[in-house]
Amino acid sequence: MALAPAIGAGLRRALEDDERVVIMGEDLGRLGGVFRVTDGLQKDFGERRVIDTPLAESGIIGTAFGMALRGKRPVCEIQFDGFVYPAFDQIVTQVAKIHNRTRGLVRMPLTIRIPFGGGIGAVEHHSESPEAYFAHTAGIRVVSPATPSDGYWMTRQAIAAPDPVIVFEPKRRYWEKAPVDFSTPPPEPLGGARLTDLGNGDAAATIVTYGALVSTAVEAAETAAPECGVEIIDLRSLSPIDFDTIEASVRRTGRLVVAHEAPVFMGLGAEIAARITERCFYRLEAPVTRVGGFHTPYPAARAESHYVPGVDRILDALDQVLAQ
Repeated sequence: MALAPAIGAGLRRALEDDERVVIMGEDLGRLGGVFRVTDGLQKDFGERRVIDTPLAESGIIGTAFGMALRGKRPVCEIQFDGFVYPAFDQIVTQVAKIHNRTRGLVRMPLTIRIPFGGGIGAVEHHSESPEAYFAHTAGIRVVSPATPSDGYWMTRQAIAAPDPVIVFEPKRRYWEKAPVDFSTPPPEPLGGARLTDLGNGDAAATIVTYGALVSTAVEAAETAAPECGVEIIDLRSLSPIDFDTIEASVRRTGRLVVAHEAPVFMGLGAEIAARITERCFYRLEAPVTRVGGFHTPYPAARAESHYVPGVDRILDALDQVLAQ
């Protein structure tokens, strides 16, 4: 199953299991969403539970906030990453803070799905990586699935959570397929990272990444395999971050590369590099190296291959940390 229908299956199961769940967003009902993630849901569950909204992101989140206060469990879709900014105020000043503002009396079970990142030939507002803005805001969980299995299970776990969760879905991986086991419990908790050891217990470096770049990192590690083994950590959760899993890996390998599509400047990689340097200073064999987008607006489609980190840029970073 591909990632997009796996997420759709997670939404369908949530609608079946809990009558309080409602889904809302632009074009997600009759059209099934621009990526067809919600295809067929309005037909099966009706217009009162799968709601086509006006093109007004602040209104979508504000309305969902009010519905959650009244006992619903809203799931909002932001059509593209760069369109979330009109809703930014609602998310960071209302959704994120209501639990603390009421001293724990009010919960906010609201899920926000955002297709994010580049690689589909679109331009700015359709290819951005705004996850650091939201990871910086206390009171919101931020997660990102890299596989169809995580797409299904993370969707269900986010909707079941009592607190707000933003799910950043890597849109250029929507149609990549992998097995999904619907019968077993979720393989990891919502906040846990996943480790893949391509060094067979003798890895010389760690790569930390998430979302669309997990597949890219695996390809880079397989290319590097004849010369060095690599442990790859799929973060899965961007806030909170599972630093214990990263620390344990770096204590084995002594070298760390952090890769993401978002700009390196003030990105998640900076936080990870600082924390791991604090925790593992005397075990590091080389400075932590970051690979990511540039501190520029997202480029025109014909130039995005130079902006989005590919296999070669991750291999260059591996060469850099292994040379020391």
